Amino acid sequence: MKIKIGLLYGGKSAEHKVSMQTALAVTKALDYEKFEIHPIYISVDGEWIKGPQLNSPAENVGALEFSTSAHSLGSPGFSPALLNAEEERLDVIFPLLHGPNGEDGTVQGMLELLNLPYVGNGVLASAAGMDKVIMKNIFAQAGLAQVDYVSFIRSEWEKQQETSYQQVETKLGYPCFVKPANLGSSVGISKCTNRAELEEAFKEAFQFDRKIIVEQGVTAREIEIGVLGNDEAECSVAGEIVPKKAFYDYKAKYEDGDTGLIIPADISKSQYEELKELAEKAYKALDCSGLVRADFFLTAKGEFLINEVNTMPGFTPFSMFPLMWKHTGVEYPQLIERLVNLAIERHEEKQKIKYTF
Repeated sequence: MKIKIGLLYGGKSAEHKVSMQTALAVTKALDYEKFEIHPIYISVDGEWIKGPQLNSPAENVGALEFSTSAHSLGSPGFSPALLNAEEERLDVIFPLLHGPNGEDGTVQGMLELLNLPYVGNGVLASAAGMDKVIMKNIFAQAGLAQVDYVSFIRSEWEKQQETSYQQVETKLGYPCFVKPANLGSSVGISKCTNRAELEEAFKEAFQFDRKIIVEQGVTAREIEIGVLGNDEAECSVAGEIVPKKAFYDYKAKYEDGDTGLIIPADISKSQYEELKELAEKAYKALDCSGLVRADFFLTAKGEFLINEVNTMPGFTPFSMFPLMWKHTGVEYPQLIERLVNLAIERHEEKQKIKYTF
């Protein structure tokens, strides 16, 4: 029997396009002999549309965009609640959503209420991993070294803009990076080297979130590692990002591939073992499950500083996560299968919890 898997992608988020590219790549990676593929598209307006079963990889992103018009293949009136209906029930859901309304624990909470197995992190890890401020606070509590940072709420900044800028300059200095707290894929991120750039960066970041984080700039190599597992975590080989620009921005990631990816990263065996230990520590600190890509800075002094973890790393042609696992010996179809099995394993474990007294 084939496993009925629902691909959930798109989403009401600034990262909608990234999700579409991820979904396209995953349809090309799945083993159609093992899986029965059901696409579920979420439009930019938040409408859920269940498309026809896929019997072969999608040719392009457009083939995965459905509408509820009379002439489309979309399923009019489809509701997320129908995922749990007996005639519609799927064996596992694979959320390929990036950013708010998908990677932040909202969809994960819905799937928990529907009692459906799903790939990836649970509600807590997803929510904490999406909010960079909360994530860094947890990492600090776990004793993980990281760059200095400050955060601001839009309403506070609007009342005390000068004080906010001074706080950044006093505590962090230049260069620094301004980021929306709850967004990924380098959307809304700016590098600042002076006050004028800082003021513009605040305005840019606050377009995407009510909360922003400002991080101290550091001269370091960008080292990443993939983590798979539930209670027991397993790490891939390490990879290194070598941006040709000031930093690894959205365009370099998803449009022109204007960056260098070195896999495996040129680090010593002892450094790799330290990296694994830190990645697993971060994984457990957030109570992660399924997968994450853990991103670190490696300073000239040889110190690893954790930057962040991505609880739903992309699967695009330029993505590090699947490439690192490929170099570890896990090919794309195997990676998908591993993630699905981890999702089912975690779901079965949860069914052991006693809810009555």
